[in-house]
Amino acid sequence: MGEHIPIRKGEFLVQFEYFMNDVVQAARDEMTEAGYEHLGTPDEVDKTFKDEGTTLVMVNSVCGCAGGIARPAAAYMQNYETKPDRFVTVFAGQDREATDHAREYFEGYGPSSPSFALMKDGEIQTMIERHEIEGHEPIEVVQKLEAAFDDHCS
Repeated sequence: MGEHIPIRKGEFLVQFEYFMNDVVQAARDEMTEAGYEHLGTPDEVDKTFKDEGTTLVMVNSVCGCAGGIARPAAAYMQNYETKPDRFVTVFAGQDREATDHAREYFEGYGPSSPSFALMKDGEIQTMIERHEIEGHEPIEVVQKLEAAFDDHCS
């Protein structure tokens, strides 16, 4: 067996912080590689949401259902024939101000991450919340997104 090296509490917290930074960066990269624009500030949220047209907002997180279900479904949606004008993402628990501000636009829906919000001309049209993602297969989320795109995107 390997040698056990004790880690002091402060050292553990630093190591955990480095680990989490890597996890968060990988989750961010996955979304930008899938063609989503990252919104990191309230001003970026306002500018994007107030643009005319449709916007899919993926509220990202580091939980297992985000990595195993929501992000793969989000990436797949770039292939669907009917699409919104924009694909964007905010990161819950990381870009708190941007995420909180985005949630102000999601009238009638509580905070939920991961989740998808479909906006049209700055107003929420529909939302796929965590309870509709967690415990489901990615294809089920894809089908919900496809139905939303068909209903709200031209």
